[in-house]
Amino acid sequence: MAKNEHTSEKAGKAASKVLKDGRTGKDSKTAAGSALSQRPDKKKK
Repeated sequence: MAKNEHTSEKAGKAASKVLKDGRTGKDSKTAAGSALSQRPDKKKK
């Protein structure tokens, strides 16, 4: 993966919902965690 490639905001929100949902499986949560780890850091105000 190139340095400038990041998970989109929309995909990040979907991944967050997967992690919060107790009904999702281990593989889904692993993929969601991977997607969130590729999100850019939030900028401090």
